[in-house]
Amino acid sequence: MPDWNEDIRRRLATLTLEPTREMEIVEELAQHLDDRYHELRAGGATQADASRAALAELSEGGWLARELRRVERQVAAEPVVPGAGRRHWIGDLWRDLRYGLRTLLRQPVFTGVAALALALGIGGNTAIFSLVNAILLRQLPFRNPEQLVWVSVRRPEPGQFPFTLPDFIDYRDQNRGLDGIAAFANWSANLTDRGDPERLQGLRISANAFLMLGVEAVVGRALLPADDTPGQERVVVLSDGLWKRRFGADPQMVGKPLTLNGASYTVVGVLPPQFFFPIKEAELAIPLAPDADPWRDVRTSVHFLRGLARLKPGVTREQAEADLTAVAQRLRRQYPVANARKVGVTLGPLYEEVVGGFRLALWVLLGAVGVVLLITCVNLANLALARAVARHREMAIRTALGATRWRLVQQLATESLLLAGLGGAAGLLLASYGIDLLLALSPANLPRAAEVGVDFRVLGFTLALSLLAGLIFGLAPAWQATRVSLNDELKESGRGGAGGARQSRARGLLVVSEIALSLVLLVGAGLLVKSFLRLQGVHPGFDAENVLVVRLSLPKGRYPDRAAAAAFHDRLRPRLESLPGVETVGVVSALPLSGTMASIPFTIEGRATAQDEAPRADYRMVSAGYFRALRIPLLAGRAFNERDTSQAPSVALISQKLAHRYWPDGNPVGAHLRIDDNDQGPRPVEIVGVVGDVQHLSLDVEPAPHIYLPLHQAHEDAVVWLTGNQYWLLRTAVDPLTLSAAARREIQAVDRDVPASSIRTMEQYLAASVAPRRFNLWLLTVFAGAALVLAGTGLFGVISCGVAQRTREIGIRVALGAQAGDVLRLVIGQGMSMTLGGIALGLLAAFGLTRLMKSLLFGVSATDPLTFLVTAGLLTFVALLACWIPARRALNVDPMVALREE
Repeated sequence: MPDWNEDIRRRLATLTLEPTREMEIVEELAQHLDDRYHELRAGGATQADASRAALAELSEGGWLARELRRVERQVAAEPVVPGAGRRHWIGDLWRDLRYGLRTLLRQPVFTGVAALALALGIGGNTAIFSLVNAILLRQLPFRNPEQLVWVSVRRPEPGQFPFTLPDFIDYRDQNRGLDGIAAFANWSANLTDRGDPERLQGLRISANAFLMLGVEAVVGRALLPADDTPGQERVVVLSDGLWKRRFGADPQMVGKPLTLNGASYTVVGVLPPQFFFPIKEAELAIPLAPDADPWRDVRTSVHFLRGLARLKPGVTREQAEADLTAVAQRLRRQYPVANARKVGVTLGPLYEEVVGGFRLALWVLLGAVGVVLLITCVNLANLALARAVARHREMAIRTALGATRWRLVQQLATESLLLAGLGGAAGLLLASYGIDLLLALSPANLPRAAEVGVDFRVLGFTLALSLLAGLIFGLAPAWQATRVSLNDELKESGRGGAGGARQSRARGLLVVSEIALSLVLLVGAGLLVKSFLRLQGVHPGFDAENVLVVRLSLPKGRYPDRAAAAAFHDRLRPRLESLPGVETVGVVSALPLSGTMASIPFTIEGRATAQDEAPRADYRMVSAGYFRALRIPLLAGRAFNERDTSQAPSVALISQKLAHRYWPDGNPVGAHLRIDDNDQGPRPVEIVGVVGDVQHLSLDVEPAPHIYLPLHQAHEDAVVWLTGNQYWLLRTAVDPLTLSAAARREIQAVDRDVPASSIRTMEQYLAASVAPRRFNLWLLTVFAGAALVLAGTGLFGVISCGVAQRTREIGIRVALGAQAGDVLRLVIGQGMSMTLGGIALGLLAAFGLTRLMKSLLFGVSATDPLTFLVTAGLLTFVALLACWIPARRALNVDPMVALREE
């Protein structure tokens, strides 16, 4: 396309315009001719014809005068704002915006590529920030949430421990620092009316909880303190999700009965959508008191309650904790047996309990995607510098016409901000899809996922990020581009060295910083990859392949005791074993990696142990086929069999860890334990075998000592837990999920009121246990991969530009006898010097920053040397590739052509 400026300026010479004014008029007229030129080209004219026709119109009599009048009218039409300075500023801004828009439209490829890169970077940041905003920054949806605390019992061993119902009543009545304390516990129910039976996760909660939290129902009412009075009508409140999913958001549900676990409950309200229960999966809640089991009132009974509390105004968490600890000490003296190991009470911020486990990972991800955007900006800054080289002559002429440097910077910065705005708008659109993708990939236990979305804070973040990105990639190149003078430009043009050494140095520094940032991300991703591989290498202690898991919960009214539960097992097991493809069927009260666990104190007969020092072990009630179904190895003695009934002597299996801890040099088979799994006191069991350790809690936690009891010998006091949680495992010779329908049919045939829930394969449970780590790994790897590509692209661009600028030099070197190896060393050496500088800086930065993600790692140090070396090597390899292509191009420089061009 022709350069119209000289022709226009020559025709304006007789007008003796003020330089700035002349520059503006030249821009306007040149744009008009550009438009006309493209119009002619679109109509089929050749470049020469279109150029000739446009120049002819310029030379046409009266055309210039008409256009000048149009420009003057346009200037006169600009709004006049009181205050001369402001009027000038607005006029300049408006002209810069129009000029910037025209400039971007004249370069559609650059504009499209830059806007797309910014859209991806800003969109990724917006999507991750929407998670951070909803989970970490937004206040919990309760009244004065900063006053809410999490309550747990403190024992000598580390960890948080629940308390009994009498504990809760004592703390509620005797404390002086709390405005209220509420308690809750897991509860699940079979919904057996209104369609197919369904197992629902819920909770029992002290009915004062909703008043304390400041939560009101959107339909009906929440639970009230009066609902917690024994003998009151059974009532239930529904979550918004259950109300919509199961009952079609019917507002008439309030007042209607629901049959839960065989008992009738009246629906009194629906909670707001943003409300989350303390237990994430809970879909309904009932009061604590009505229908309470008598065993729950025993001080030595199961510790099943967790607590929430609100601090009194002016009372600090430490003061309230000291007050509750004093209560705990009094109860310890008053009830020494029941409270022997309860040394105090711990209060923690509720916010920490809800989101604390995700804070570091989310900030790391936001930092990582921010680095990707920063690298994108660096790349764009490099492109902008390359464009600035091409516009040096334009800048020099503008300067010669009187434009100040600040004025030129303002104009170039306006172009960058326009581009960033375009990228930000597209990024916001991408983020709306990215949020859905993130939520689909996120682990099931991600808190407050329902609140993730785009709100005013996210919009403000995107706007601020777009402006910041525009300034980052636009301001420095604009400053560099305006460091020109007409004399220097003419001298450099004469040498054919457009741009000069300043821009080369600036672009080199940008590439060094880009490589350094990329290496930090690569090291972080590499550490997560190594951690995940180490975690995947952990043997769970069982074989998860070809195992179908079905969770059952037997209605308490129909299965009130051990005999009824055993009868159900004896009826269902042969039916499931007879299904084609089923090899073995087993049952366990708490499935490994399901998050369900229980522990009991025990003593070893013949060894003295103080009552308050009895060791504890996790325990599970299992059927005879459980170990075969999961292929847990039997290391000594025998496994359970069909003869281990309620009439037979009580027996137990122990895990290898427990055996090694208490019989390091002997054989525990035949020894006797006294286990405290009931309210009547410890009872004796004989150890008949030792089985392998199993990763019950998670793969990254050391297995705890375990005691296994036969299903048919479960104590009557614990049978309610057994019937409420039964995981049936079917080892199959076929794809286990193909047996889902058949298994459900057999269960319905035995008892149609027993819903089958959580039907998954054991491999799915295993995968879910590492889902949070996989989520972090996946995202950080994607970000690191993007950074690697961007760094390679940036280096390629700089080296390619350098080869283009040094064509004459290379031609002279070749003419003087330089060999191919010399040219390769020249070009690749330039690129690798920048690469090595960036790697050195990146290693230093990574050494400091990766320590922050220490808690996200497993089995690998935050400064793992191998990871640092491998990632640095990978980046070096990519940099070599990026240098090799322009280096090959340099080999093809013809010295005669290069010299002739000069």
